[in-house]
Amino acid sequence: MKLKTLHDLYVEELKDLYSAEHQILKALPKMAIAASDEQLAKAFTDHLAQTEEQVARLEEIFTKLDVSPRGKTCKAMKGLLEEGKEILDEDADPAVKDAALIAAAQRVEHYEMAGYGCVRTFARLLGEDAAADLLQETLDEEGAADEALTTLAETVINVEAVAPVASL
Repeated sequence: MKLKTLHDLYVEELKDLYSAEHQILKALPKMAIAASDEQLAKAFTDHLAQTEEQVARLEEIFTKLDVSPRGKTCKAMKGLLEEGKEILDEDADPAVKDAALIAAAQRVEHYEMAGYGCVRTFARLLGEDAAADLLQETLDEEGAADEALTTLAETVINVEAVAPVASL
């Protein structure tokens, strides 16, 4: 597609996020299963339900725009999730694997926050205030998920990951 207007870019970026969210929907259950820490597994499971709501918000925006959300693959998310998949296959201490899962998940969250921040701004500039509000809601959720992962990493997971080294 040729990007002639900000509206064209807005739609393309929304499609990118839609693809990214669908890829995340497939990855989160695998991450939850791979997590050895119950809190981390629950965080991934909780975020799965939240991601389903985020997809529904995007679909609502696409319906109002009268545009199909399909037709684009988010290559960046594909790469981020491929790196995350490598962690699933690692032979690692459970706490270290959990720390690696959090690091991979936070890369994903940061990508999403950047994307949602951009499209929210585009929506506001284009006068799409209802869409901007929906996108802000998702952006807030992504930020909260990132913050929860940081707290879990700093207070539990990373501390446990250090323990095997400290006891040598």
